[in-house]
Order: sequence, then structure tokens, then C-alpha cells
Amino acid sequence: MPTKSSSITATVIEDHTDVKHAYQQYLAARGNIAERERWANHFRWELTRHSLAEELYLYPAFEQYLGPEGKKMADEDRADHQKVKNLLHVLEASSVADSHYPCTFEELMANLLEHIQSEEENDLPKFERAITPEISASIARQFELTKMLVPTQSHSDTQHKVPFKTVGEFMGASFEKIQHLLDEYSKTN
Repeated sequence: MPTKSSSITATVIEDHTDVKHAYQQYLAARGNIAERERWANHFRWELTRHSLAEELYLYPAFEQYLGPEGKKMADEDRADHQKVKNLLHVLEASSVADSHYPCTFEELMANLLEHIQSEEENDLPKFERAITPEISASIARQFELTKMLVPTQSHSDTQHKVPFKTVGEFMGASFEKIQHLLDEYSKTN
């Protein structure tokens, strides 16, 4: 399976760029509710796919290869994700036309940008120094595979080829179930 990049750091940074771009497009669509909704949806899907991939593969790898320091980093990153997820749930339950939406989105982005900066400047460089290029590439492949299994639509669709019809369904699945699906998929691809 092809990946966007050969290292987990490059893959994560590319995702961070994609998420920030979606937010910038949302901001640029000021005055156009339909366009804002489209970019807000795109942002949520990109962020959800990225966050789940980090939680399934990157953070456990921090713990495995960096020991207690990696566990501390992973726990802090998971706490950051929880703050963002809480705000993401507020956005998902709202319309971009709601008066609180822009402020909630801005608060989410402030938290997210702080997390991204810490991850890119601290966590990922430490992690890359502790692993081989082969391990980094392997984690990047697993990361991308996870993102492929996350649904890209918020509604039920009989044409879906993924095991979950909505992001909510995916997010509600146990990590064990998702891990099993990924393991099975990687054996056949």
C-alpha cells in the first residue's frame, strides 16, 4: 500500500498541513454558508482520521520505543486530543450558521495548533531519533491504512465500502475491533 511519505514524521506533518488548510478554506468562505459547511465537514473528517491514526499507532509507538518518556508524551497528546474531541462534538452537533460556531471552531483550532506545535517540535524529533527509518516507514503505512478505513461521509450510504458508515460509528468502536480490522486488511493488501 503506498503512503504519502516514507517517515511517520513527514506523514503526520502532511496531515497537520491538510487540517490547517481545511480550516483556512473555512475562514475564506466567510459569507457563503454552503462553502463554509463543506470546508467545516472536510476539516472534521481530516481531523478525525488523523487523530484516530495517531491514537492507534503513533502514541503506542511512543510508549514502546521511548519508555516512560514516551508514555508521558502519549498521555499528554491523548489529553490534548480529548480537549479537541470535546469541541469537535460541539461542532458536529451544530450548524455553521449557529452564532457560537465560529468561536467554538476558533477555540478548537487554538488547542489544536498548540498540540501540533508540540508534536512537531518535540515529540516527533525525539521519536525519530529513537527508531530506525524502517520502523518509521512501517508506522507511516499503518497510519495511512487506518485513515483509509475511516468513513468520509456523515450519513449512512449503502455504497460504502468501509466497515463503518459514520465517523460516530468508527469513533464508538473499540480499539481492539479497529485493530483487528486493520490487521485483517493488511494481510490481504
